[in-house]
Amino acid sequence: MRDSRDSIDFRNEEIGKLFTQLFFPTLLGMLFNMAFIFTDGIFVGHGIGPQGLAAINLIGPIMLTLNGLGTMFGIGISVVAAIHLSKGNTKAARLNTTQAFIAGSFVSVLIGTLCYCFPKGMLELLGASGAIYDAAFEYYVWFLPTCLLTMLQTIGLFVIRLDGSPRYAMLSNIIPAMVNIALDYLFIFPCGWGLMGASLATDIGGLVGVLMVMYYMIFKAKTLKFHRIKRSLKSLQLSLRNVGYMIRTGASGLVGELAVAVMMLTGNWMFKRILGDDGISAFSIACYLSPLVFMMYNAVAQSAQPIISYNHGAQQTQRVRKTMSFSLTLSIILGVLLSAIFVFFSTSVVRVFLEGGTVAGTIAADGLPYFASGFVFMAVNICLTGYYQSIERAGMAVLITSLRGIIFLVAAFVLLPVLLGKTGLWLAIPTAELLTTLVIVATQIFKSKSVNREN
Repeated sequence: MRDSRDSIDFRNEEIGKLFTQLFFPTLLGMLFNMAFIFTDGIFVGHGIGPQGLAAINLIGPIMLTLNGLGTMFGIGISVVAAIHLSKGNTKAARLNTTQAFIAGSFVSVLIGTLCYCFPKGMLELLGASGAIYDAAFEYYVWFLPTCLLTMLQTIGLFVIRLDGSPRYAMLSNIIPAMVNIALDYLFIFPCGWGLMGASLATDIGGLVGVLMVMYYMIFKAKTLKFHRIKRSLKSLQLSLRNVGYMIRTGASGLVGELAVAVMMLTGNWMFKRILGDDGISAFSIACYLSPLVFMMYNAVAQSAQPIISYNHGAQQTQRVRKTMSFSLTLSIILGVLLSAIFVFFSTSVVRVFLEGGTVAGTIAADGLPYFASGFVFMAVNICLTGYYQSIERAGMAVLITSLRGIIFLVAAFVLLPVLLGKTGLWLAIPTAELLTTLVIVATQIFKSKSVNREN
């Protein structure tokens, strides 16, 4: 079979060309994955109705937590392995790769087991009640096998890109997404399996993705192959130490996904309290659209990450700064374009999910322009989070993510509806993004002044 590796030189390639080689495959893969999420919302909205959308939205925090854990291990191994490779230490990079996969598998099995053992308490914690509880339970039970699959696929995509095969990583996103979309339609409409069918489609699509990752790691990987880990006590201690460092390095990835889970959970509670079940259905449309926006920015951050990490390890400071500038500029441009689409075409966007004239659809169409007002600030925050992850400043990355996704967000969801009514619900997320950007700017100004005083 033809070599799947691309010609990538992290040390010497011109930054613009190198970034392009990574960005377009990464973006296309994420967009196809987003196409699944988007299409899933369309099929559920039209085939099951607003209650189906609300049920899936309630389960969303679990999926986000799993994605977050996978991203945490993925970022951790990508940063650590890139630095090892920049110093010529291939064996250490392979050992770390193997440790990341083993640790991710253990954590995902643990979470899946806990979720299966306590379904009622978990669903009640997520805010499910009444008729929506029954729908959420149907989706929840069949959805949990995705736990292990999500973790392994997410870790694998980071490793494959760093190994020099962004196009194969792209296909590992696109093919599972296409399988998922086809099965979603088949199971929901012709088979009439409802939310159970939607869950099964997700499970099977995830299985395809994991099989593609494992095929690459076992048969096609050139540098980041699996490496046998010794079973001695000392080896176990070293493995735990390495996994701990990967967790610290990639912690902001987990916090970022948990922040989205907090956003969904807090938003579900607040929208239901003020606008009822129609409010949850309207907010679920924003939650379907939000990953699209996030994935665009995340594609930029993940494309820049191996370039920055490798050159950070090689002490090529100028290349690190140039990559950062390139990615920040692109993120801001994307933020402006996405904001314009959501502001000027909000009604058309909502009608993709729900028939015209529904109460939930009207609420969503009125609220999306406010929701989109924070996209540029989100772009800046995500780009800078990726930068700090890549240069091993995990504390700063976690701080940014915690501010935008938890601290400022929860405060805004609690306070703004009191001040602005239902408009405040939609402005909570943009306000959190804006405040976080202001904190970053203030921090940089303070740091610059401190450096000038020292000089």
